[in-house]
Amino acid sequence: MGETMSMDDLRARGLVLLGCGKMGSAMLEGWLADGLPPSSVWVIDPNPSDWLKSTGVTINGDLPEAPAIVLVAVKPQMMGEALPVLAGFGGGGTLFVSIAAGTPISAFEAALGAGTPIVRAMPNTPAAVGRGITAIVGNAYAGAGDLDLAEELLGAVGQVVRLEGEDQMDAVTAVSGSGPAYVFHLIETLAAAGEAEGLAPDLAMALAKATVAGAGALAEAARETPTQLRVNVTSPGGTTQAALEVLMNEGDGFPALLRRAVKAGADRSRELGK
Repeated sequence: MGETMSMDDLRARGLVLLGCGKMGSAMLEGWLADGLPPSSVWVIDPNPSDWLKSTGVTINGDLPEAPAIVLVAVKPQMMGEALPVLAGFGGGGTLFVSIAAGTPISAFEAALGAGTPIVRAMPNTPAAVGRGITAIVGNAYAGAGDLDLAEELLGAVGQVVRLEGEDQMDAVTAVSGSGPAYVFHLIETLAAAGEAEGLAPDLAMALAKATVAGAGALAEAARETPTQLRVNVTSPGGTTQAALEVLMNEGDGFPALLRRAVKAGADRSRELGK
């Protein structure tokens, strides 16, 4: 296991960001806001945005000889052509961090060679507003300092959690990776249900968005568990209890539905990772 990296190494030797779409841009914006100098960042992106051009980072230029970190943020289908470009950095001197969904650590090890420290990460879309949560796991060559540095970098867009093994990544994908889409669908359906009860569409949507956002913020900030928060809102024999009796039905309510949904997502993630 080689020497692990630090933020000072990163500033001195540079960071290469492969792909600067929504997620890459959100991370880059966070790093620059946290004080990473633009002169320490090289970005490879075939279609750089106007915002990216305004940052002062090096775009599609000659790369540093031995960058401290290469962060891979391209779509999985572009991985085949992207990795050979970076193969020369493999072998131990550079830490690779991947946020490419569905690409296992073994694929990076095969392309980059033995001894390459690799951290695989799964962020989610609320990272775009600094409210993401990212799960990380390293290979055998990624030391404690490498994981610390990956966590510090990914912490620019939200919370970071560490997994015990890469096999947990499929479940993470189905819970937090895909989870925002489930919440967006909850907002859609809650608003539609409000319309069905006589509310104007704009009013129903405003109520649904604010309710879901507010409840999520309260769940994060409160000392009570979500279970206790639910109990607090539920008066015996009241309106909330009447609605929850439908939602919490073990046959066709939320518990069974979400178990099936998350299992389907995790199963599909396992299939794609083969």
